[in-house]
Amino acid sequence: MNRRQFLHTLAVTGAGSFLYCNPFQSQKSAKPNIIYIMADDLGYGDLSCYGQEKIKTPNIDRLAQQGIRFTDCYAGATVCAPSRSVLMTGQHTGHTRVRGNFAREGGTLGYKNGQPRRRLNLFEEDTTVADVLRSAGYRTCLVGKWHIGGYNPDAGPLDRGFDEFYGSLTLTSDQHKPAYWPPVWYHNRDMVEIPQNQDGQKGYYRTDMNTDLAIQFIEKQQDQPFFLYLAYSNPHSPYDAPDLGPYADKEWPLEEKTYAAMIHTLDQCVGRVLRTLEDQHLDENTIVFFCSDNGPRSEGTEVQTRVVEFFDSNGSLQGYKRDMTEGGIRVPMIVRWSDQIPAGKTSTLPWYFADFLPTAAALAGAAPPENIDGMDVTPWFENPAKDEPERYLYWEFFGRGFQQALRWKQWKAIRLAPDQALQLYNLSTDLGEENDIAGQYPDIVQQIENYLTAARTDSPHWPVESVNQPGE
Repeated sequence: MNRRQFLHTLAVTGAGSFLYCNPFQSQKSAKPNIIYIMADDLGYGDLSCYGQEKIKTPNIDRLAQQGIRFTDCYAGATVCAPSRSVLMTGQHTGHTRVRGNFAREGGTLGYKNGQPRRRLNLFEEDTTVADVLRSAGYRTCLVGKWHIGGYNPDAGPLDRGFDEFYGSLTLTSDQHKPAYWPPVWYHNRDMVEIPQNQDGQKGYYRTDMNTDLAIQFIEKQQDQPFFLYLAYSNPHSPYDAPDLGPYADKEWPLEEKTYAAMIHTLDQCVGRVLRTLEDQHLDENTIVFFCSDNGPRSEGTEVQTRVVEFFDSNGSLQGYKRDMTEGGIRVPMIVRWSDQIPAGKTSTLPWYFADFLPTAAALAGAAPPENIDGMDVTPWFENPAKDEPERYLYWEFFGRGFQQALRWKQWKAIRLAPDQALQLYNLSTDLGEENDIAGQYPDIVQQIENYLTAARTDSPHWPVESVNQPGE
């Protein structure tokens, strides 16, 4: 047993050797397969089942009709890498290892758009949800985007709990930057060429490739439960689609048609995965999660702002990716488990990515690590109307200095800089966060301030005083 295996044996407290006492899981005859599908920069309002009127998403809508649509679910962060770190570790951004796309100090040097940047990876002692599930007897696989290995080739998915990996890491060379027609692709530890995409050809769209590889993995799984993390890139920039599909004849600008086509392709691929579960007779014992990693608009350009405003990608929320307002962190979340959780339900439970690890552990009958911030939300899968717990959800972000956000019951607090006062909003009456009412509720503000004094631990890679660095 190597050092990493020993550390994880301690961290999961022998999760594979005994049944964790979760009544929801113990009622089932077998451990369920777990599929977590994540879109990239998909807005809260980009799906038909969340109010989108111009783009149709029939397959994802059907998923919602067959399961629970959560209205108050949140990403782990307002940008990609820390959001995925929260998902994998069950720790919020005040505790998780990777707290931004680019490290302020340390990390590994690489390049983005020709500019030197430092990225941090998860460490050996960081227990991931894949570690917990593999220890509980699951076959674990990541297809698509990892993005929390930094520029370190020894900190990829296969080094952090996954048995199989098909996709892209964050690479040091811009010429290998994986866009939607990648010329090379990881198959486990081997970088393989994609013949259809050599020499600038566009023959095999990344989203279709992700789906094909995910289906191949599902079709191989017969004798043991599996965890599939399917991390798509749509509709992250650059806006690129194999064709414009049902939007080709729309009298819209090309960028708008392309964005809609990217979401259409995503929806079609989700439908293929769901049909595979039915064809393989795995549907009834597979729980499927669908979400986005943060809010819409990959970059704050004029074109991207125009596109997401055209589609009202935020719905009734304020802000975009990189903002601490609801538009930056609130995301669509759908959970379906055929015949096991109620269909066609809506839940207002506030929860976030840190909750996935303990939830997955509960589904698997495993014990989660002790040093996490998330909670098991399976009781709300059984009863979506169950009373909500009184707890704090916390975020921090270094892309614009040091900012913090918190949700507690109906209250949302935001601090835009360490020396600024807290803003306070009542989401039950002001979902758009337009009226700062901190002055009207000093007791609420003080209670939140008291929590914030111990909400986080300092990171040497993101020192709070180091705020004048390149943005995320």
